[in-house]
Amino acid sequence: MAIRCISIPLSPPDQAYQRNPISRCKASFPTMNRYWFAGEGKIRRNQLLLQAQLSAEREPFSGEAVSTASAEDVGILSIHHVGILCENLEKSLDFYQNLLGLKINEARPHDKLPYRGAWLWVGDEMVHLMELPNPDPLTGRPEHGGRDRHSCFAIRNVSKLKERFDKAGIKYTLSRSGRPAIFTRDPDGNALEFAQID
Repeated sequence: MAIRCISIPLSPPDQAYQRNPISRCKASFPTMNRYWFAGEGKIRRNQLLLQAQLSAEREPFSGEAVSTASAEDVGILSIHHVGILCENLEKSLDFYQNLLGLKINEARPHDKLPYRGAWLWVGDEMVHLMELPNPDPLTGRPEHGGRDRHSCFAIRNVSKLKERFDKAGIKYTLSRSGRPAIFTRDPDGNALEFAQID
């Protein structure tokens, strides 16, 4: 798995960021401190630097990382992608691309699997839409997605998404805890949470 880094020089401020596999990052680790990781704080930046260092220390042919972690630690770093089943790929793409604004990851192999699908970027992670039969019942599910299996997306503004759902006629519920979060279901009944991260 390639670790992607996002690098933005502190000047000029209007320069766009680039998402690159770590093998293509031009910054070396001592100079990487001059870079700020988009939307992340100091702790997250340090986590990403550690991930990049661990990736760079991999044995070239074994695929194993050189680590000082205990023998029990398997080295889980983050969620790479979430697989979501859909009945109709085009209908799901309309929801995830046009309503939510996710972009397709063209680098992923859409045509190498025995079913139709699409990979969509969610920050540095992905959603994998898979056009396959859904074994889950569509009826009898909780009205509030927070009481069902769900995937949670971090967003900047719940109010804007609520307005978009209202305009599109999408049913939703708000977080029962009072925090800024909204729950809905995609066209196939998959529960989704959108939590506002300040």
